[in-house]
Amino acid sequence: MNTEDLKIVLKVAEFKSITKAATALDLRTATASAAVKRVEQSLGAELFIRTTRQLKISVEGEHYLPECERALATLAQAAQNLKNEQGIVEGEIRLGISSDLGRNIVLPWLDEFIDQHNNVAMKVHLSDSNIDFYRDPVDIALRYGSPSDASMYGFKICDVPRILCASPEYLQHHEAPKHPDDLAHHNGLFYQLRDKIYNAWEFIVDGDKYIVKMQGNRAGNDGDLVRKWCVSGKGVATKSALDMYPDLIANRVINIMPAYSPPSTELWLICPSKQLITPAVRLLRDTLREKCTQMLQELYTNGHIHRPT
Repeated sequence: MNTEDLKIVLKVAEFKSITKAATALDLRTATASAAVKRVEQSLGAELFIRTTRQLKISVEGEHYLPECERALATLAQAAQNLKNEQGIVEGEIRLGISSDLGRNIVLPWLDEFIDQHNNVAMKVHLSDSNIDFYRDPVDIALRYGSPSDASMYGFKICDVPRILCASPEYLQHHEAPKHPDDLAHHNGLFYQLRDKIYNAWEFIVDGDKYIVKMQGNRAGNDGDLVRKWCVSGKGVATKSALDMYPDLIANRVINIMPAYSPPSTELWLICPSKQLITPAVRLLRDTLREKCTQMLQELYTNGHIHRPT
């Protein structure tokens, strides 16, 4: 009995179908069926009850399969622990990233990372929704905001300034605001998560807080959509300076009202288990820190954003 056969058996139990399990594992159905038979013969027991219409787990299977799954997980973790101790950079990273940051900033970095480390595979999940590690196909996530869940493990990547921005085209037809009160005369571009529209914008100067309830004619559940609206002159938006980096550098948008900045945020790499922090993940963390530092330094140097005092 070998572990590959056991993995096939567990996949058959998951799908209640040899054909579906074979498809998921990219195997021929006959290969998966033979693996099940080998395991059953080795155990001297049938793990599945087969009928013409369905496959059900037998009583013996109900007892054996959970123990088998735990044993394989233990073996896999032991192998991973050894690789971690040896500093071997390999394996699959399932990474969740917000839409705008991922699509326009991080994806080229990931391509470079994979090119440099041939034994690393990457699966990227782009979404602006809150990550659920037990529902979504991700092991780690790159997210704005420090983690509020004490059970999470994470690494802070950097502090991230946020800006109020608009395109030169928009500002040709609308006087640039100088104070939060001036925003009453401007069209807001909003991010929306489910039914909540983020149209209450906060600004801080010298410790004083201003909250402006904005009006606007566009809202979307994709940060990149809000960015594109802003670049095309549809209104003003509050965005992360990292998200807007290419547009700031190319002067497609301008940081307006810089004396009244939206509160800054933080960028974190988080995961639900310490066991997921492999040498590859640590190396990715270091890469992200280096790239973000370089990008923010360029924005500071060119005057697109101001250093915090």
